[in-house]
Amino acid sequence: MGALGTAAMARMDEQLPWFRALSAEDRSWVGLVAQAGIAAFVEWFQYAGEDRPTPSIEFFGTAPRELKRSISLQQTVDIVRVVVEVVEAQVDQLAAPGGEEQLEQAMLRYTRDVAFAAAHVYAREAEARGAWDARLEALIVDALVRGEVDDGLHSWAAALGWTSSPVVVIAGHAPDGDPREVIDGLRERGRRIGMELLAGVQADRLIVIVGGAGSVNDAARQVVARFGQGPIVIGPEVTDLHAAANSARAALAGLKASSGWPDAPRPVHAEDLLAERALDGDEAAREQLVENVYLPLAGTPLLDTLATYLEQGTSLEATARLLFVHPNTVRYRLKKITELTGYQPTEGRSAFTLQVGLILGRLAESAVTWRP
Repeated sequence: MGALGTAAMARMDEQLPWFRALSAEDRSWVGLVAQAGIAAFVEWFQYAGEDRPTPSIEFFGTAPRELKRSISLQQTVDIVRVVVEVVEAQVDQLAAPGGEEQLEQAMLRYTRDVAFAAAHVYAREAEARGAWDARLEALIVDALVRGEVDDGLHSWAAALGWTSSPVVVIAGHAPDGDPREVIDGLRERGRRIGMELLAGVQADRLIVIVGGAGSVNDAARQVVARFGQGPIVIGPEVTDLHAAANSARAALAGLKASSGWPDAPRPVHAEDLLAERALDGDEAAREQLVENVYLPLAGTPLLDTLATYLEQGTSLEATARLLFVHPNTVRYRLKKITELTGYQPTEGRSAFTLQVGLILGRLAESAVTWRP
């Protein structure tokens, strides 16, 4: 048994590059497992005929838990194959005269059961790891939704191997069925498309965190089919998982306010729902509208032009008459408003957003100047 174990180690060192790359400690453990397997075979083979018991696979317990993480199932199969080759090469010396075929058949049965045993060990480890990963994933999603971003979040993400950036959060309604199946399906989708995905089902909401997408639209396109009926809102793209709380906050606020725009596209960007979010009480959306719409125009004729244009039902002529300017001047100012705010006053949705931003800016200004 000692000679066979030594020969098996030499063959592994010769044929398996990954084995040569292992640490001395891990190589030693592999050698002990290989020798224990050979010893278990010798003990099992002493039983003659069909009455042999099922081969014992307790020798896998020789290895520490850490070794199972260092060596994959495929590498374990390689080890079994090398040991079998070493034993087969010495069948003539090991078997009694005329017993070569009997020994070879016994080896085939034994190695078959060893292969199944190895698969069982790794499957059990994978199930335990999967349950632990699912708990970490749920903790990360919950922390981002609640905005509780701290060092613990990075530790959990590191444990899951998360390294991707940029990051975008997408929120919608969860589909019918088992939430675990929904999340498992998203993980599998992420593996196929080369993106990192974290997902969580909270009540009737499905929240998906996508990392490593080429664009926000790419991220949404890959996962939109996994959501249930109803609106899907895409949060803004952020640099990393630490900043994903902002994306999650915007996506969830947009989902909550999405009923204010029944004809919104599916999916819709949270930025396109700023007006609805502001009316629904989202303070971040209100501040963003004031910053994007009111402040760039404040103190200039553009603000009065916009207010008059919107109050006159977007009529160029009526606006020009009230402001005592030529209609072309109004057209020029509307163009400048578009350049400064990103919203086009002549377009329905943009005009609505500008109107809300204008009102919020006035309210904010009056709150600063008014003193009780």
